[in-house]
Amino acid sequence: MSNDVVDLRSFYGQRLGVVARRFIGRAVRGLWGDTRGKRVLGIGYATPYLGLFREEAERCLAFMPATQGAIKWPTSRPALAALVDEHEWPLPDAAVDLVLLVHSVEMSRDAASLLREAWRVLAPGGRLLAVIPNRRGLWARMDTTPFGHGRPYSRSQITQLLRETWFTPLSWKEALYVPPVSRGWFLRSAVAWERTGATLSAPFAGVYLVDASKQVYRPVSARKEKRRLVPSLEPALAPSPGGAARTSMTD
Repeated sequence: MSNDVVDLRSFYGQRLGVVARRFIGRAVRGLWGDTRGKRVLGIGYATPYLGLFREEAERCLAFMPATQGAIKWPTSRPALAALVDEHEWPLPDAAVDLVLLVHSVEMSRDAASLLREAWRVLAPGGRLLAVIPNRRGLWARMDTTPFGHGRPYSRSQITQLLRETWFTPLSWKEALYVPPVSRGWFLRSAVAWERTGATLSAPFAGVYLVDASKQVYRPVSARKEKRRLVPSLEPALAPSPGGAARTSMTD
């Protein structure tokens, strides 16, 4: 079941959501770096992180699936968000350079179709960045946050899904080592949790961030050529029995 857009907005307005936004946003910025001159598209509920690039990117759009709902974004400027079908986006082929998936892959009814649609709208050599809950992390095991809903993934499952949908993983990051506890005194130690987890490469990070590139020449499944059966002997007409006798009597 998808997260409702109202619940997602409410989460990011709380102290725990602010912490999650800070750590994930830092990882997203580290993977993408400078986006000047790029066309950026966010899928799912990516608006808390698209703000990092809105001022520098050539274009920045947010598509929200119909099962989740949509809100106006940005709130005080002309809208850049739209409600769309999860697997059919109103963009031509090769229309964007970067696609950011947040609260999207784990909530999708068909994640492979979702990523193939991302492949379609990406320009050759374009990049996809997906933020996906880690199935071994605490955030995926508690439904008090949006990361505890849907299907979490392991790193190997994410790699397989990307390769099946014509993407090549380039680099990885983890975020949200801090447990999803909203108490103020606990959140004040969030930076220490994050630094310690990253230093130790701990396996219990809340989310994976994977940066992948579009394969321009996607693999095509081999199909056996149909063989046409050719008879070894060509058919010929044979005279009917008694045909020669009737001919002589007529003569």
